[in-house]
Amino acid sequence: MIKKLLIANRGEIVPRVMRACQNFGIKTVAVYSDADKGMYYLKQADEAINIGPANPIKSYLNIEAIIDALKKSGADAVHPGYGFLSENAAFAEAVSASGAVWAGPPPGVLKAIDSKCYCRKIAADAGVPVVPGTVKTISDLDEIYKFTNQYGYPIVLKLDKGGGGKGIELVEDDDQVIGAFERLSRIGLLAFGHPECYIEKLIANPRHVEVQFVADSFGNCVCLGERECSIQRRYQKIIEESPSPVVRDQDRSALYDYTRKLSLAMGYEGAGTMEFLRSEDGAFYFMEVNARLQVEHPVTEFLTGVDIVKKQLTIASGIKLDISQEQVELKGHAIEARVYAEDPLSFTPSPGTINKLVFPKIDNSILRIDHAIEEGGSVPPYYDPLLAKVIAWGNDRLEAIRHLRNALIHFQIDGIKTTIPANLLILGSEKFADGNLSTGFIEELYAEVRENSLRPLWPCM
Repeated sequence: MIKKLLIANRGEIVPRVMRACQNFGIKTVAVYSDADKGMYYLKQADEAINIGPANPIKSYLNIEAIIDALKKSGADAVHPGYGFLSENAAFAEAVSASGAVWAGPPPGVLKAIDSKCYCRKIAADAGVPVVPGTVKTISDLDEIYKFTNQYGYPIVLKLDKGGGGKGIELVEDDDQVIGAFERLSRIGLLAFGHPECYIEKLIANPRHVEVQFVADSFGNCVCLGERECSIQRRYQKIIEESPSPVVRDQDRSALYDYTRKLSLAMGYEGAGTMEFLRSEDGAFYFMEVNARLQVEHPVTEFLTGVDIVKKQLTIASGIKLDISQEQVELKGHAIEARVYAEDPLSFTPSPGTINKLVFPKIDNSILRIDHAIEEGGSVPPYYDPLLAKVIAWGNDRLEAIRHLRNALIHFQIDGIKTTIPANLLILGSEKFADGNLSTGFIEELYAEVRENSLRPLWPCM
C-alpha cells in the first residue's frame, strides 16, 4: 500500500484527497505556488513544499519542479487531482521513472487517449456508437468542404488533442469555415502544441451524460452510475446530478456495456468517465474519455456510498477492486452546484479577498461542501476560479434540489462575486424542475429572463 502521497494540485481537491489518505494512514505532501502560500490546507498536510511562482507554467504545470519536490519529500506516490497535469502522459512517465506510483491511468494509456480520434476509432471498432464525423484528423479545408457537401451543416470542429472548452468551433456555413479552421488550429498549437482537428456533425440540443467507472489491473471494470452534466457555461459544467432524469434502466445497461468495452479496449486502470452525448431522439453517442478524477465525483459518492478517491489509491497500489457491479446500488438522488469566483451574469473571473464567509448548516446525511476557502483568504487570478462544490442528497430529485437551493441561499461569500445567484436561478427555473435540459440551457434561460423586464434576474439579490 502507498505510504506517502504527494498531491500535485491546489484548491479543494487537496483536502479531499487528504481525507482519503487519513483513512489509510497515508502521509501527505502538499505543493504550493507563491500565490497559494497562505492556503489553510497546507497546515493539514504532513509536509508542504513550494514549487515556484504564481504563474502555473512555472509551478503547477512545471513537471521538473514537482518531480524535484517528490524526490525531496520521499513520497512513494503522486495523486494528480484534476486539471493541470492530471492527464499529462509526460508527467505520469516522469513520476513512474522516479520510482514513485502514479495514482491514475498508466502513462501509455494517457498518451494514446490524448487523441480523441484514437478514442473514436476504438469506440467504432468496439461497436460503440460515436458522434457522426471523421475518425482521423483533417489536414486542409478541402476535407471540411467534402464532408459538408455530403452531410451538410452545421458541423463542429474539435481539436484532436487538448480542449477544456478551448478546442471547439461551431461552423454553420461555408463562409465560417476558413476562420474557424485557422482559429482552432492556432489555439491548438499555442495552447496544446497540437493544431490537428477533426469534424463532428452537430447534435442539436444534446444532453451531456457521463458514466463514472473504476477499473483495476485485473481486468475488472465497475460502473458507478451516470451523471447528467448538461448545465454548462462555455462548455464547462456548473451543475451535475445523478441519476440523469432521462436515463432509463435499459439506457443505463447499454451505457455500462459501452463503458466496459471501451475501458477494456483502452487498457484503462483507475477512475475515469466515459462521456456521451444524448440526442433529442434518445440516441447515445460516445464523445471522449476523461482519464482522471472528475470535479463532480462527490455526486456519485453520495449516491453509491463508494469513495472514489480511496478506490484510486487501492488500484494504484495494485489491489484488486473489492466491489462488483452487482453490489453497486444507486440510492435516491444527488446534485452538485459548483461555486465559482465569477460574475454570475457574464461568468468573467472575480478574484480578490473573501471578506466574510458563512457556510450553510451541514447535515452530513444530505449535504456536503468540498472547498478550500476561508474568511480573509485570497482568490488569486492565476487559476481556475472554482471555490467550492455544494452537494445535496434527497430521496428523489425534487427533494435533492430543495436541499441544494436551501444550502446555497445560506452560503454567504462577500468581497468577490460568485455564481451562487446563477445556480439559484437555474435551480428555480421551471425547465430545470421538469428535467428539460440541454447543453444550451444556460444561454436559453438567460435570454428568456432578459426578455422579461418585469422579472428580476437574480432570485437572491
